[in-house]
Amino acid sequence: MQDPKEIQKTIGKRIQELRKSKGFTQLNFSESIDLSPNYFSDIERGKSSPRIDKLVAIMNALDCSADDIFQDVISCGYKVKSSQLSERIENLSPDEQEKAFAILEAFIGKK
Repeated sequence: MQDPKEIQKTIGKRIQELRKSKGFTQLNFSESIDLSPNYFSDIERGKSSPRIDKLVAIMNALDCSADDIFQDVISCGYKVKSSQLSERIENLSPDEQEKAFAILEAFIGKK
């Protein structure tokens, strides 16, 4: 079983990454979901866990799913990562896609 404190830190880091990728500062994001900046900072640092209603507010404001938040702490998180990677590969040019596939095939091994 995973350490609860490590789970909090991992989830907080994921929330922080998603927030930054959407271009929010801690201050404007915390205000948009009616949380104090200090409490939201504690969430991102893994010092506090949000209540379920606040977690839902965070996910809605980030326009993300629970999978996006929990992918590093759930046992089927590899499915989420695989899907996200597949989407990113689809957005590459055909030449870049071929390079990505060559790297993956070299790493995984051709069948």
